[in-house]
Amino acid sequence: MNFKDEYQKRIKYIESVLTKYLPKQEGYQKIIMEAMEYSLMAGGKRLRPMLMLETFHLFGGEGEIIEPFMAAIEMIHTYSLVHDDLPAMDNDEYRRGRKTTHVVYGEDMGILAGDALLNYAFETACRAFDIAPDNSRRIGEALKILSGKAGIYGMIGGQVVDVKESGHSLTGDMLDFIYRLKTSALIESSMMIGAALAGAEPEEISRMEKIARGIGLAFQIQDDILDVTSTTEVLGKPVHSDEKNEKTTYVTWKGLEGAREEVSRMTDEAVCELHVIREDGGFLQELLKSLVYREK
Repeated sequence: MNFKDEYQKRIKYIESVLTKYLPKQEGYQKIIMEAMEYSLMAGGKRLRPMLMLETFHLFGGEGEIIEPFMAAIEMIHTYSLVHDDLPAMDNDEYRRGRKTTHVVYGEDMGILAGDALLNYAFETACRAFDIAPDNSRRIGEALKILSGKAGIYGMIGGQVVDVKESGHSLTGDMLDFIYRLKTSALIESSMMIGAALAGAEPEEISRMEKIARGIGLAFQIQDDILDVTSTTEVLGKPVHSDEKNEKTTYVTWKGLEGAREEVSRMTDEAVCELHVIREDGGFLQELLKSLVYREK
């Protein structure tokens, strides 16, 4: 298996799914559809829909039932980035190598574009009922996971604590709490939904949650590392932003080498859990490793 070729095939497919589920740009509110597309189609790793798709296939899932949820998870992730970039939050002018949404469309439309993506994500996910009406129980379980992991006990909850404690010295427990909710929650959601829509048993869904939690934490720690070691040109966004915002990170907590050791440990543990389900791990195993050992 050539991982890079397989990865690009999946990226191309995911991009086609996102395009398929974007709203038509029409009506008096047309500008918000334009801002949504600008934000959603800005590129990126497409990590969450790819993890969802691979987990779906891991448990024998087939058909288009997965597609609305793939689009929905990427819309939710994108809205969070749009809001993160706002002046009231991180005040970033570049994301993925180009101007952020609020810089292009104005702060007001930046806020509304994020709101629109979040709401439209659930409209989109509900289209799965039309695709597979006989699988309403699985779809309902997937919606429950999606809403819970995106809300106050998931991503938003982590963001709240991150913003509230900005500029303060954090304990390791609080830092883990923020990372587990702010970053890991949507990754957990992706893999759990993939399993749920494929008909996995509850204990199997819980195992995928555990795997995703470890990978999510490792992914965020690697982000901390890259903020110190990489460049704006490579990352497509400002570096040293954590230092500028006086944020506690794994690098400030455990040091650069200590942070790297945590990435390795968490990734190895997640891969071992995956082997319980599938011995060779396949493309999914290589994907998990590529995400946490990335250079950008």
